[in-house]
Amino acid sequence: QVQLVESGGGLVQAGGSLKLSCSASGRTASGRTMAWFRQAPGKDLEFVAGSTSSGGTDVAEPVKGRFTISRGTAKNTVYLQMTSLRPEDTAVYSCAHTNGYRLMRARSWYDNWGQGTQVTVSS
Repeated sequence: QVQLVESGGGLVQAGGSLKLSCSASGRTASGRTMAWFRQAPGKDLEFVAGSTSSGGTDVAEPVKGRFTISRGTAKNTVYLQMTSLRPEDTAVYSCAHTNGYRLMRARSWYDNWGQGTQVTVSS
């Protein structure tokens, strides 16, 4: 069993920055593969960025160059640094984890999910 706890969401003006954190506990296999997804009102869940404990990363095109995913020294914590935020980035951001080795964008790949944290970007 793996528990994920996210933090760092909030309200920010367009052009601003936020940093999300997700800490995994339980049988995390050192947080082998962790990712951020987001879901805006009325839209499907979409992959934002992912990271493996071996250092691999993947960032979706809509946020590439603006969002950065990184790991803490303990490996079972993942961060999402969001800069140059836009109103279209408004969504509930959720952390996901799997003990699988591959970094995949499909939500079905991930076994464990956090509760989500709201990010609202005002224009």
